[in-house]
Amino acid sequence: MADWKEGFKKKQVGVSDMTLLSTISNESVNDNLKKRFENAEIYTYIGHVLISVNPFRLLPIYTDEVLHSYRGKNRLEMAPHVYAIAESAYYNMISYKDNQCVIISGESGAGKTEAAKRIMQYIAAVAGSSSGGGAGIEGVKEMVLATNPLLESFGCAKTLRNNNSSRHGKYLEIEFDAQGGPVGAVITNYLLEKNRVTGQIENERNFHIFYQLTKGASAAQKDAYGLQGPEAYAYTSRSKCLQVPGIDDVADWAETLQAMNVIGISAEEQDNILRMLASILWLGNVQFGEAEDGNAYIADESVPEFVAYLLEVEAATVNKVLTSRVMETQRGGRRASVYEVPLNRAQASSVRDALAKAIYNNLFDWIVDRVNISMKAKAPAAHIIGVLDIYGFEIFDTNQFEQLCINYVNEKLQQIFIQLTLKTEQEEYAREQIKWTPIKFFDNKIVCDLIEEKRPPGVFAALNDACATAHADPTAADGSFTQRLGGVSSPQFETRGSKFLIKHYAGDVMYTVAGMTDKNKDVLLKDLLDLVASSNNQFLQTLFPDRPDPNSKKRPPTASDKIKSSAGALVDKLMRSQPSYIRTIKPNQNKSPTEYDTKAILHQIKYLGLQENIRVRRAGFAYRNTFEKMVERFYLLSPSTSYAGEYTWQGDARSGCERILHDTGIAKEEWQMGVTKAFIKNPETLFALEHMRDRYWHNMAARIQRAFRNYMRYKHECATRIQRFWINKKDGIVYSQLRDYGHQLLASRKERRRFSLLSQRKFLGDYLGVGEEGPQGQMLRSAAGIMAGESVAFSARAQILVSKLGRSSKPSPRYLILTDKAVHILISQNVNGRAQTSIERRIPLVTIKSVGLSNLRDDWIAINVSNSEEADPIMSCYLKTEFVTHLLQRTNGGITVNVGPTINYSKKKDKMAQITFKKDESIRKDDVYKSHVVSVPSGEPATSLSRPPVERKAGVVRPITSGKLLRPGGPSGASTAKPKPVSRPVPQSQPLPSGGTALKPAAPAGIGRAPAAPPASNGVGAGRTAPPPPTRAAAPPPPPTPQVEKWKVLFTFETDQPGEISLVKDELVEVAQKDDAGWWLVKKGSTEGWAPSNYLELVPPVAQPRAAPPAPVRRAPPAAPTPAAAPAPVAAAAVPKPQAPKAPMAPSIPKIPQGTRSADANAQPVAVMPGMGAPGGLAAILAAKRAAADASPAPSSTPSVNGSPSSSRPGSALGKAPAPKIAPKPPAVGPKPGAKPAIPAPRAPTAAPASGGQIGSLVKPGAADLQAEIARRKARG
Repeated sequence: MADWKEGFKKKQVGVSDMTLLSTISNESVNDNLKKRFENAEIYTYIGHVLISVNPFRLLPIYTDEVLHSYRGKNRLEMAPHVYAIAESAYYNMISYKDNQCVIISGESGAGKTEAAKRIMQYIAAVAGSSSGGGAGIEGVKEMVLATNPLLESFGCAKTLRNNNSSRHGKYLEIEFDAQGGPVGAVITNYLLEKNRVTGQIENERNFHIFYQLTKGASAAQKDAYGLQGPEAYAYTSRSKCLQVPGIDDVADWAETLQAMNVIGISAEEQDNILRMLASILWLGNVQFGEAEDGNAYIADESVPEFVAYLLEVEAATVNKVLTSRVMETQRGGRRASVYEVPLNRAQASSVRDALAKAIYNNLFDWIVDRVNISMKAKAPAAHIIGVLDIYGFEIFDTNQFEQLCINYVNEKLQQIFIQLTLKTEQEEYAREQIKWTPIKFFDNKIVCDLIEEKRPPGVFAALNDACATAHADPTAADGSFTQRLGGVSSPQFETRGSKFLIKHYAGDVMYTVAGMTDKNKDVLLKDLLDLVASSNNQFLQTLFPDRPDPNSKKRPPTASDKIKSSAGALVDKLMRSQPSYIRTIKPNQNKSPTEYDTKAILHQIKYLGLQENIRVRRAGFAYRNTFEKMVERFYLLSPSTSYAGEYTWQGDARSGCERILHDTGIAKEEWQMGVTKAFIKNPETLFALEHMRDRYWHNMAARIQRAFRNYMRYKHECATRIQRFWINKKDGIVYSQLRDYGHQLLASRKERRRFSLLSQRKFLGDYLGVGEEGPQGQMLRSAAGIMAGESVAFSARAQILVSKLGRSSKPSPRYLILTDKAVHILISQNVNGRAQTSIERRIPLVTIKSVGLSNLRDDWIAINVSNSEEADPIMSCYLKTEFVTHLLQRTNGGITVNVGPTINYSKKKDKMAQITFKKDESIRKDDVYKSHVVSVPSGEPATSLSRPPVERKAGVVRPITSGKLLRPGGPSGASTAKPKPVSRPVPQSQPLPSGGTALKPAAPAGIGRAPAAPPASNGVGAGRTAPPPPTRAAAPPPPPTPQVEKWKVLFTFETDQPGEISLVKDELVEVAQKDDAGWWLVKKGSTEGWAPSNYLELVPPVAQPRAAPPAPVRRAPPAAPTPAAAPAPVAAAAVPKPQAPKAPMAPSIPKIPQGTRSADANAQPVAVMPGMGAPGGLAAILAAKRAAADASPAPSSTPSVNGSPSSSRPGSALGKAPAPKIAPKPPAVGPKPGAKPAIPAPRAPTAAPASGGQIGSLVKPGAADLQAEIARRKARG
């Protein structure tokens, strides 16, 4: 890391962006790359295109510290790096909401795979870190990274040019949610080089997985699949390259297994994968001999027998398939005869290799599909970033069908590069009427057409025609292909006997015709498919899901058809995304970290078109976007287009964009206005605009912070005063409330001690500190055997009455401890000259049936225990009332408190005793016990309550004057500040040109709506009932308040999910917040929660009358509506007001007498709401409306579903047709909106007001008409 940091400080070698070269030529580009390569600077820019030179060594530029240093930085702030490309793609996806892709191109061995791995490493490190997401996002990141070692093992191999050459194409699309967190990924596989499974040239290797398996398999795996070293198998030893410097096959095997576990491939699936790999290796060891008749036979029968064991088929079937072929003759479209034709040695070897290649190719496809299943997005994906890692351009001494396909795909990628960076850009300049000097470049579309076109026929079309006309003999098919190549005409193409030349953008390549038609057919023999179908291994049959229809006349797709289709699909995907480019260069063919082959690199510079790219970049514009998106992105930078974060421009988007560029002070030569887009020349200008946009929010935040700090100063000063007042007033309210509960328990039945009524007396509970960390408390806790989770409610000293033989009982000191489970009585004794405390008795709370107290002011208490062999304890304790209070709290009031002139207790089992109490004024202090009689002086009256606290002296109220936004004279003082200047009128907010909304800075993660206040408690302590509040005069009627929108619940919604609220059909609620996702924040009283919006219907507001009309005379209900379906009764439920915390139990109110009237079965349902009985209330209004409707019904009015006129309801489908007879089915509930605040638990419903029924309930047919009764009661009053 030190070397990398030093690289920033030392003098730069060459130029980091080659658009700054003084001379633009291929030689100057080569010279600049050479200087930087020799200085260990492998990355260079051409504008936004990254040029990467493979260093063939590990540089210290990929550490976590370096990675995070690129986060949030634009391209010009840091040195060129692959991390900068990844950061740019991720930033553009988040900021501009566009899909991104990274296209990595270059020849084999130039470092494409390593660049793709670094891109994924960066995205996995920074994506989603600011959006939370938790374990789900981390799991996606781990799986995305795990795809690298897994697919490298199965899809990469050692070639002459590259030790880790990709022998397949891979396009990884990482899916992100709207916050930028990865939610899934999809891998698309392109053209695995399956011929490498059965043969490699010298000093190359098979796929890595075979060497990893044979070297790193465990002993159990080797025994199960008969695995040996790679030298034992023909498919891995034929090329004479078993070990590669820098590759540890055993370590890579462990990494591959770990990747399988991360992806989620089960142990059974892993075993089947190893079984298929072992069967491929053993198939290669099947050797054939040649009999006298020229037919092939298997030299060693044990090998196909073991292959049959691995494939779980019959050994005889394997022998038959490998040495013979079943031929069918057809005559007139019908099958005539079936022949079994023996194969010669070459044909048998070809069948064996075809089976091995088919198994491996299908196994690789299965692994890719299995990876996609594991990485399937668990949440909706908003955007993607694609990373393309595909085989590079290849030129060998002998180039066959595989090289043709690989080079064709690279031609398509080069065509994309030309389209997007050269051709399309220049066409756009002309279309937008931008001043521009055209640049000449080579368009390789002519090469792509040469290979893929059908009319005139290209190479692939000629190859397919040759395969279709010559079925049996591969040699004849190759000859037909050679003849058809003569009809291909192109300046980029030449035929040379059994070979042909294509002039690719990367160089001229000579291809060999021999074997091309056989590889292009890509069809497995029917005998091999029948062999697979006979297997008992379900996994093997899964690898071959599709079997061609023998009766189909349609030509099956060839290998060239597949690669052409795949390449076209890839191009379509890439064209739908915003591309970033990495052009990789291979410095030498010897994989040397110091060698720079100037000639080879100059050739790569030419065919990559770097010189033309530099010219276009210097003459063109770095950034362009539509006027609408430019305005939406940067409208904040001009006071003419924004005010306080709102878009205010009233002109068109073009004029608004031009105003922004003028107001930001950008030089006119740095930008041009096209027909539909604005063009910015240099990236520095764009970065400056982005910086100003970021600073806008910082400046706004600073202003808000200043105002907020001033508000907080004022708030803290107010809070300090409130706290000071509260400290003076609280005086242990909790303990005082517990003391008041003790008064209620005694119920004015016992005289009180004077000191127990002092205002300072509080029920603190644990006076000995048993529940604390002190030494005495810990000693008592240990002696009592109190468990760790057992809380201590009360502890104090007491005296217990101890009976002695032949003598009167005497009080003896004890420790009294009360916990949640038992009463503990401890005794301290002198043992060997030392005081030792031990437990004398433990009384479980469940065994206590009652406690006894006298009605005098003494301190004695008896604990009456049921079914006990021991006597009931009789104790004297100053804090007896507090002890009883805590005891009843812990037992939920299940213990009886007996107060009387005597205390009864059990002296022993089945023998009761009694202590009598009498007054004796001669007793000066406490009380005196003697012979079951306690003498005690008179105390305070039994009805006494605790003294009120002494009022403290009121403090001096001082005005709050600190803070810039406060008036110097205080809240009520005269202001001496200067008069405020007259501000200009606030512009009206306008919709953005693109149709979006003005952007606001996103709230930090974890900040949501403040939760509603928790419901007030109805009591102070458990197991008791608070006394009723005093009677107070009726309050005057409140002034009329503005009506709040009410929403009627159409269907019952039951839920137990946090943050949601249950709804009952027909009740009325309020809507606090509406969300587009279909969930609304509903308020019922003081309770809020989320509920589906399609369960609610707006209730039309009712006009407030000036005076209450007289109550209507009860009359017969109107006739039923004409539709066949009876209208369903609907009633609105009122929201009960929150109950005051100071009144835990409301006084009872007598209900309205119903009289002796008979029920009216035809009465309409009535919704009873609070306040209906008040003069001018809702009851009279509804009664008047109903009477008016009965008196003069409009003939054209259509009755609604609840019997009211249709004009009184908003126009909807519900008001135009009668309701069905059955209850409607609730609609489907949509997805909840994300990041919703936590809603407190709903408050228990308050008692219904006694004004004529329960709130929210319907008066069923047959019940009394409460509405008329209420009106009649008002008329009488």
